[in-house]
Amino acid sequence: MKRFPLCALIICSLLFVFTHDSDADSKSPKWAATSVEKAGPDFQIQGEYSGVLGEDSNEPLKYGVQVIALGDGAFQAVGYPGGLPGDGWDQKEKVSAKGEKTGNVISFTSEQGRGDLEDGKITIFDADGNQVGTIKKVHRKSPTLGKKAPANAKVLFDSNRAEETVKNFTNGKITNEGLLKEGVTSKQKFKDGHLHLEFQLPFMPQARGQGRSNSGCYVLGRYEVQILDSFGLEGKDNECGGIYKVGAPSVNMCFPPLAWQTYDIDFQAAKYDKEGNKTDKAKITVKHNGVTIHDNREIDGPTPGGTNKDETIAGPLFLQNHSNPVRFRNIWVIEK
Repeated sequence: MKRFPLCALIICSLLFVFTHDSDADSKSPKWAATSVEKAGPDFQIQGEYSGVLGEDSNEPLKYGVQVIALGDGAFQAVGYPGGLPGDGWDQKEKVSAKGEKTGNVISFTSEQGRGDLEDGKITIFDADGNQVGTIKKVHRKSPTLGKKAPANAKVLFDSNRAEETVKNFTNGKITNEGLLKEGVTSKQKFKDGHLHLEFQLPFMPQARGQGRSNSGCYVLGRYEVQILDSFGLEGKDNECGGIYKVGAPSVNMCFPPLAWQTYDIDFQAAKYDKEGNKTDKAKITVKHNGVTIHDNREIDGPTPGGTNKDETIAGPLFLQNHSNPVRFRNIWVIEK
C-alpha cells in the first residue's frame, strides 16, 4: 500500500443523534459549560483522535486528528502526520478543513481522501476509496497531573482543602466543587522558584479568539503565560502557552476544553547590582502538559496586564480574570 499522507485528508463524516439541550444551543459567544454534563452533544464529538494507518504496509503512518467544536453542530478538523502535537508530529505539515453538514453527516473535505467518524473512531480512506486504517478517540493526560507538592513546597491552593487554602489569595473564591476561580492574587510573593499549576478551560464553542476561555498565569505578577482555549490553533504568543508579547510556544500543547491541564514553570527574577543596574534578564522555562514549550527563555520586561512592573521586587502569582470561568486546582511553589 502506498504511504497515505492523511495531512491531505479529509472528508470526515460524523454520524450522530441530535439531542441538544437549551444551554448547548445557545448562540451567545459568552455561553460556557464548566462540566461535561452541561456541555451538550457537540462536546462528545470534539476532541483528539490517534492511531496508525497502513499497519500491514511497508510504510505505516501514525496519525492524529483534532476535531474542534465551533457551535451549532459546526466543526473544524486538523490533521497531524506522525501523531498529535507532543506525540510524534514533526511540526512541518498539517491540514485544516472546515466541516459541512448534510442531515446528520458532517464532512471535512480535501482532495486526497476522507475519514468517516462514528462511535468514537475515524475510518480513513485514500483518494481511491481504499480503507487505510482507523484512528480512535483518545483522552490524553499530563504526566504531572495530580502531582503532589513536595515537603519543601508552599501550597497555594489544594482543592481537597479548598476552604483553608483559598485564604492564600486576595479575592479568593471557590466553586461548589471546591475549585479556585479566576481573578486571584497570591498573598505570598516570590523571586526564583518552580510553580506547578493545574487549570481547566470551559467549553465555549461559540466564542472565538481571545474570547474563548481566556485567563492568564502571571508569574511574579508581571510575566504572563497565556491561558486560552487554543485547541487545534497555530500556537501564537497570545494563545495557550504563549508568553504574551514575548514568544510563542515551541508547540501548541493545548488539550481540548474541560480536560485538566498543567503548567510546570521554572522562573528566575531579573537580577540587579548594588547600583540598580540590571545584570540579568528574567528567565522562564515552561512545560505545558509535560512538554517543554519555552526553554530558559529570557524576558526583556513585564508583559501587559500584570499586578506590578517593578522587576527589582518579589512578586505574587496572579491568575487573570477575563470574564471566562477558568478553574484551577493543585497549585504550589518551591522557592529557590
